Amino acid sequence: MNTEEIFKKAGAILKGHFLLTSGLHSPVYWEKFHVLQHPGYTEQLCRLIRSHFADYNIEVVAGPTTGGIILAHEVGRQLGIRSLFAEKDGDKRAFKRGFGVKPGERVLVVDDILTTGKSVREVLELVRKQGGEVAGIGVLVDRSEQEHDFGAPLFSCLRSKTITYKPEDCPMCASGVPLIKLGSSTQPNK
Repeated sequence: MNTEEIFKKAGAILKGHFLLTSGLHSPVYWEKFHVLQHPGYTEQLCRLIRSHFADYNIEVVAGPTTGGIILAHEVGRQLGIRSLFAEKDGDKRAFKRGFGVKPGERVLVVDDILTTGKSVREVLELVRKQGGEVAGIGVLVDRSEQEHDFGAPLFSCLRSKTITYKPEDCPMCASGVPLIKLGSSTQPNK
């Protein structure tokens, strides 16, 4: 089963008028937790990321909270290396709980859904600030409309350009379609 089939079978591709974590609006929402609640699907998708980066000499896997915790753990388990996660700390992310990256350590950054790249960039900044070497980035779905340059190789289990709108340019808002807020960190722009 390919990545899109997994998301469809899990009921994770939702249609409507959604507020994304980035503050953008979209007619499609990729609810990764409908997939991540199934260990078999998670293992299969993380195997794609692990296989892609198998020859990159990865020493640690890091992801942002919350979906990135699950992905970092599973990719790390499959590679036989440690995993860690970056938690929100005000408007940034930080390694807490004694986690950290050693200078020169080769790090694979993983995340669930890539739209603007904000959470990935926050983890990359944190890894580089601690002297780690970013060996690559792996995501489940790259839904972004444009290419990202993270300064390291990017792999996505699925590339599916999905339209997004700034709130002021959203045709669904203009038509009066109610906005749906999903996810734990989605907050409307004020």
